[in-house]
Amino acid sequence: MKRLVILGGGESGVGTALLGKAKGYDVFLSDKGKIKEKYKDVLKHNEIEFEDGSHTESKILSADLVMKSPGIPDKAPLVKQIRENGILVVSEIEFAANYTNATIVGVTGSNGKTTTASLIYHILKQELEVGLSGNIGKSFAQQVLEQDYPNYVLEISSFQLDDIVNFKPHIAILLNITPDHLDRYDYKFENYIASKFRIALNQTKDDYLIYDADDEVISEWLKSNKVQSTLLPFSLTKIIENGAYLDKEEIKITIDNNQIIMPTNNLTLEGKHNIKNQMAASTVAHLLKIRKQTIRESLENFQGVEHRLEHVLKINKVQYINDSKATNVNATYYALESMESPTIWIVGGVDKGNNYKELFQFVNEKVKAIICLGVDNAKLMETFGGMVDTIVETQYMSEAVKIAYKLAETGDAVLLSPACASFDLFESYEDRGRQFKDAVRSL
Repeated sequence: MKRLVILGGGESGVGTALLGKAKGYDVFLSDKGKIKEKYKDVLKHNEIEFEDGSHTESKILSADLVMKSPGIPDKAPLVKQIRENGILVVSEIEFAANYTNATIVGVTGSNGKTTTASLIYHILKQELEVGLSGNIGKSFAQQVLEQDYPNYVLEISSFQLDDIVNFKPHIAILLNITPDHLDRYDYKFENYIASKFRIALNQTKDDYLIYDADDEVISEWLKSNKVQSTLLPFSLTKIIENGAYLDKEEIKITIDNNQIIMPTNNLTLEGKHNIKNQMAASTVAHLLKIRKQTIRESLENFQGVEHRLEHVLKINKVQYINDSKATNVNATYYALESMESPTIWIVGGVDKGNNYKELFQFVNEKVKAIICLGVDNAKLMETFGGMVDTIVETQYMSEAVKIAYKLAETGDAVLLSPACASFDLFESYEDRGRQFKDAVRSL
């Protein structure tokens, strides 16, 4: 019996443990931190051996195969040791994909992954049996075990792509590439770019790569690197013969001379970046033969995702917006670009080597006050101190929202768009977003 060791007792780890056991592996799960009770209960109920609070090396290094949680870096001494012992390390998506014949749509990019994956799922589920997973929702491995849908939409991070071997989505989407997680990539942007393009690594000419033709990083990489996939670009500025482009108020999508046209005037998601997300999603739907009417109706009734430019409440004619999912500068760029009111901006957290220069134009044009919310706000205070009349700092969400309430005037907006990771003050970006919403509702 082959031995499968799983590092990390979260959603992906426990899902992999269940699938591994069902496929005849001797399974052991190890988490250096504390495993949540709900996951412990699942492991106990299924009689899967596990430990938390430490790693027992002898039990781990006896593995034939290791599935590691995407949050564990390759530089971790234990991971290095595992590799030095010649043990294969894979991600959950690599492991689970071996046990399904489903058509897989894989979505990656620095920003917009969750919105685009959720939108594709929203369109496809009207006509197909489909699961949504990857970096979102219920574990891919567990869905393969329990439902095994004929189609999956997977939101895939660079960390998950780092540990693929044979994984191959039939349709891959690369939304954009901007500097992010550089601390995981030796502060080399080219390493992060290469990681993102791994989504097309195993594709053939029968598979598709949908990508943003306006993104210079993607375009430059494709000029000097070959991919086997059939390319379907999308663009706001260029006419695309095979792919999607914006023509005045219409999205035009052409695949093998078969064109569909989608009007943009009734779309629920705002901002140029969301037109791109909708182009990518519509291209997938067109490839999978979803009816034009279904695509159009789905685009018009999609409600967006939590923590992404989420309109929370309007109080005294001031709109409060939760964009906690903006954990990097580029995501905040899109948020500020879409603002049409004078904005009080709540920003800060764990800086991942951020360069805020690209935000200067919007800060000068749209931001009237800045509230820095983090343990260390020195870089933000120094960068933006001279650009706005009011800049303050706090380490409490409730206080940040109260300050914003006092500063806001009729017609203003209060935007939480941190441009940073959340782990200095919050459990996750979800926790940060929910605390913001709770604080707004308590005003």
